[in-house]
Amino acid sequence: MTQLQTAAAPAGRVMIALIFLVFGLNKIFNYGATSGWMEALGVPGALLPLVILLEVLGAVAIILGWQTRWVALALAGFSVLSALIFHANFADQAEMANFMKNIAVAGGFLFLFAHGAGAWSLDNRKAG
Repeated sequence: MTQLQTAAAPAGRVMIALIFLVFGLNKIFNYGATSGWMEALGVPGALLPLVILLEVLGAVAIILGWQTRWVALALAGFSVLSALIFHANFADQAEMANFMKNIAVAGGFLFLFAHGAGAWSLDNRKAG
């Protein structure tokens, strides 16, 4: 593996996880509005703490490369579920773009599930 390929693994983990870290923290600071939005779309606001935990802790786990395969699988499922529940209004171009973004992110997480964390990860250190 070249040095560029070695560096690509942690860089890719940070890039794919960053959206969950940012949006998870955003949900904390905009808790009431996020809960109301979820409820307006038929999802109980009581699930918001679990969403925040999955997004924030999942992102940190992916960035660190800890339990990468299982966390990636959980985040892939979450991304598809979120696309179907919150972004399936294909008459709205912005929602269709968000739907496709979620599906693409799920694909990236499935790739992590299939291939693991790669270089510079806690998973790799434990295995090595």
